[in-house]
Amino acid sequence: MNAAKHDVFQAIADPTRRDVLKLLAHKELPISEISSHFPISRTAVAKHLHILSEAKLVSGRKVGREKIYQLRPEPLKELKDWLAFYEQFWSNRLSILKHVVENEEK
Repeated sequence: MNAAKHDVFQAIADPTRRDVLKLLAHKELPISEISSHFPISRTAVAKHLHILSEAKLVSGRKVGREKIYQLRPEPLKELKDWLAFYEQFWSNRLSILKHVVENEEK
C-alpha cells in the first residue's frame, strides 16, 4: 500500500469504499459487521478502512477487542465544493437542451 496519505478523491474512487461510507452513514459499525456486507476478506475491508481513515472520512475507536468505525463527513465538503464548480456547466447545458426541445415542438 502507498505510504502517502490518501485524499478524499482517491478514497472514494473505489466502489467498495463508497459502499462502506454508505453503511457508516446510518450508524457506527464494528469491522466484523462491515465485513459481513462484502464478498471480500476482513483483511481487505480493513485495508479499505485504512484508506478511508487516512482521508479522514472515517474514524475508529477500540471497544474491547473490536474496533468501531464511524463516518466523518466533513472532508466530503471538499468534494462538494469541487462538484459545485462544475454544476454551472451542467445547468447551462440543460438550459440549452430545454430551449432546443421547446423550439422543436413549436
